[in-house]
Amino acid sequence: MRVQFAPKYISQPILAWYDANARIMPWRVSPSECAAGVRPDPYQIWLSEVMLQQTTVAMVKAYFTRFTQRWPLVQDLARAQDAEVMAEWAGLGYYARARNLLACARAVTQFYGGQFPANHAALLTLPGIGPYTAAAISAIAFNLPETVLDGNVERVMARLFAVTEPLPTAKPHLFALAESQTPQARAGDYAQALMDLGATVCKPRTPSCGICPLAVLCDARAQGIAADLPKKLVRAPKPTRTGSLWVARRKDGAWLLEERRPKGLLGGMLGWPGSDWDNVKAPPPFETNWQKAGVFRHTFTHFHADMEVLTAQVGQADPKRGAFVAHNLFQPDDLPTLMRKAYDLAILV
Repeated sequence: MRVQFAPKYISQPILAWYDANARIMPWRVSPSECAAGVRPDPYQIWLSEVMLQQTTVAMVKAYFTRFTQRWPLVQDLARAQDAEVMAEWAGLGYYARARNLLACARAVTQFYGGQFPANHAALLTLPGIGPYTAAAISAIAFNLPETVLDGNVERVMARLFAVTEPLPTAKPHLFALAESQTPQARAGDYAQALMDLGATVCKPRTPSCGICPLAVLCDARAQGIAADLPKKLVRAPKPTRTGSLWVARRKDGAWLLEERRPKGLLGGMLGWPGSDWDNVKAPPPFETNWQKAGVFRHTFTHFHADMEVLTAQVGQADPKRGAFVAHNLFQPDDLPTLMRKAYDLAILV
């Protein structure tokens, strides 16, 4: 049963807390700078929000810095080669985001003259921008009073109003609660304040209620259930699938690599020829004396993949898939994580 909620007015205490405790981010304009009239760069806000999906702030900082040094403007990113961007993205996972990143940069450049539209509805028409990202850009980059609901904000709202309905079914309710609190003024600072509060104080397992600026307003704290919220539906165990990867090197040092199909997991990424992770055997890229290097496990969002790695060193070969890349043009760090695991296992043999 959904609880009824009485009005709470959290913007004043949360903004006062944020003014004193805002985290320093390479894409963020501090509250004092905002007060002085400095506005965030919509390109940097968009880029950071796309990178932060399913990824930690600590990991994103280095990627964000490299991207903005290499492509400081959205027009620069729009002109980049797909392979260059995918290589820089390697390790962040969820590679459809990188494909949408390029598509969005090109759409902003072509249709909006390199300027992100300061309009929530227009943002939603751009590739890879969904309701959350559009709201985050609108609020943070343009200071529009849009409701931003990420995992941190969901947790704060669930505790603030003692919502015991489990996620994900509680999302519409939590959005309505968050919407009821969104102020007209300082919308960008307010959105970031709630995110910071959830990340540093209202943490998942060990909320620091004693230092929370919203403690006196928090229904879950009053009921002694803050650490138990938000509740989540029990997930079914992840299935396990199997596949194979063939890691071949010529005696001159060249590696056999191929670009994966544009769509699907790791779509468009460079890697080793291999099967999909669908439990179906596939033929090797060429016939030779392949040696089994071992098996490793890689976990995707919805399943585990147990990948067999087979290796070979050859003088010459005519592969049916992929092409040999000279060793001085090959960087293992450009590989997505699953492919890098196969490389690490292969070089041990």
